[in-house]
Amino acid sequence: MNCDGVIFDLDGTLWDATDELAASWAQALAGEPDVPRPPTKEELEKVMGMTDKQLVAVIFPQVEQARGLALFEKCCAAENIYLRQHGGRLYEGLVPALEALAEKLPLFIVSNCNLGYIPAFLEAHKLDSLFQDWECIGRTGKEKWENIRLVAGRNGLKHPVYVGDTAMDQASATKAGVPFVHAAYGFGQAPGAPAVHSPQELPGLLLP
Repeated sequence: MNCDGVIFDLDGTLWDATDELAASWAQALAGEPDVPRPPTKEELEKVMGMTDKQLVAVIFPQVEQARGLALFEKCCAAENIYLRQHGGRLYEGLVPALEALAEKLPLFIVSNCNLGYIPAFLEAHKLDSLFQDWECIGRTGKEKWENIRLVAGRNGLKHPVYVGDTAMDQASATKAGVPFVHAAYGFGQAPGAPAVHSPQELPGLLLP
């Protein structure tokens, strides 16, 4: 596949941090009177990649949006601290695949996450040197497709590719005018897209 840079989604593409999110959210939500129980790992898997408003409508349907967003913000603060300390589960073969790609192409991350989430990922797993730039809705307030274009533009990319695991990622890449590769080992489906079933397949697909 002809490209001059690779932009990655994070959850379901580079790592699975749902166990750690469930643990940190349980701590953050303990004692909140309008939260009968914290979300499970399985429930969190289903909302990966959603915007904050979409997510709180699913996870906290019993409260008004403003209250749900406040709860979400509290959970985000807790998860960033937790993830910096504990990390998440990197997909098998991820680091060698990233190292092989980074020798030939610049790598980036664009995710619908809070401001501290990508830095927590990079810090916990010592991956800063492999990525040249990143962006998220928590910093810009922009939709994912806009952030894909933003990263491509400020890094001079003419033919980037976006790697993600859900139909939402596929739609964002399409709206941004960027080819999409489906990380089929992640959380979602993306019918019709070129797919890899392990990060180890990415260099063979993306490198000349």
